[in-house]
Amino acid sequence: MSLARRLTACRRGGAWAFERTTGEYRVRATANVVRSLRAKETVRRAARSLAVLFALVAAQPSSGVAADAETAPLLAFSARVAGDDARTRLVIAFDRKPDFSIHYVADPVRVVIDLPETSFGLKPESLDPRGLFNAIRYGGMGAGASRLVLSANGPTEITEAKVLPEEDGSGYRLVLDAERIDRARFEKLLSEQQWKGSARAVKADRPSAPPKAGTFVIAVDAGHGGIDTGAIGGTSRIEEKRVTLDFARVLAETLNREAGVEAFLTRDRDEFLSLAQRVQVARQGNADLFISLHADTLRQKDIRGATVYTISDRASDHLAAELAQRENLSDEIAGIAIESEPPEVADILIDLTRRETQAFSVSLARSVVTSFEGQIKLINNPHRHAGFRVLQAPDVPSVLLELGFLSNKEDETLLLDPEWRKKVSGLIADAVRRYRQAAIANGG
Repeated sequence: MSLARRLTACRRGGAWAFERTTGEYRVRATANVVRSLRAKETVRRAARSLAVLFALVAAQPSSGVAADAETAPLLAFSARVAGDDARTRLVIAFDRKPDFSIHYVADPVRVVIDLPETSFGLKPESLDPRGLFNAIRYGGMGAGASRLVLSANGPTEITEAKVLPEEDGSGYRLVLDAERIDRARFEKLLSEQQWKGSARAVKADRPSAPPKAGTFVIAVDAGHGGIDTGAIGGTSRIEEKRVTLDFARVLAETLNREAGVEAFLTRDRDEFLSLAQRVQVARQGNADLFISLHADTLRQKDIRGATVYTISDRASDHLAAELAQRENLSDEIAGIAIESEPPEVADILIDLTRRETQAFSVSLARSVVTSFEGQIKLINNPHRHAGFRVLQAPDVPSVLLELGFLSNKEDETLLLDPEWRKKVSGLIADAVRRYRQAAIANGG
């Protein structure tokens, strides 16, 4: 019986419970569920099948029971890590046999496992890093692909990788054995592989034709996505990538109600875009403005409020410097090898941005701050600047808007409030309108 049919049978048998607090369906493991499985299956098989069902619902809580499992993405439903600082084993259970490829990235050392599109219904603690690895991340990479990124404490090699069928026929397990190696061996692995670590190319989901004359085009960028989850809510445990996408959709809808304005999303689903790709999508879309949305966390949980950032070769303060450093790690988190840049790019990001564009970015930031004042909570000195890679388009005025902090309970509550999103989106639209009017008055 396929997973989809089992799921349907369990739903009809009353095995689904709706959690009103989270808005998700969860599987309720009752005796009826176990009895619904084939009588010849062992208790272990039943338990594993229920684990798959739990994982399927957790991975796709709102998708319902539609496509058969054979046409759906792979499902990773359990995992475990064991080992020490010399050898470490990672095991992941899938509903079907997974194809995979292994790559290596340096500075810092990462092992990248590329997979077909996969729904990860894993308990977060099941992949708590240990042994050779200090971080283990997983998620979508767009274009039907998913990825595991294992951040290692030092040069590491996957010495054995195999896919084994489960004895009870309930799926397959991917077994990866890693060992610590010397630097020379790791350099050899890097030199021998053909893979360059780049993300898949993306195109703007827009016509390539230029917009109508007089149309003011705005690229709304939902920060993070796919394998890069961003920050995690202190109370709700919601991922930043979900918060930014939800807000981006409301903001784009609000902006599109403005006469002569056309807004589009750099990403409209849970997928990973590299920092360079975000800039590329904005430029492909002939954007006149680029607004990147974020909701970070801080160690100081009492700090709250919105902040607007522009690009600069020097950070305005310690907080801005730390935030830029974290946001610039997005590509590293996804296992992308950062190519060496020319000195003029690596040393001074501001050199990539024309002074005129920089001036327009500052003007937009000030307009947003003015719109927010007295309406929503702002951080002290709400216009700040640092070397954000996502703001480096040389010809598109760009700002990064920190909507609030998921580490603060009050901010977190507001960030999840649909009415608050509408209010703030309206204030941003007001700011954009004033900015546009000033630009037109000045011949821009």
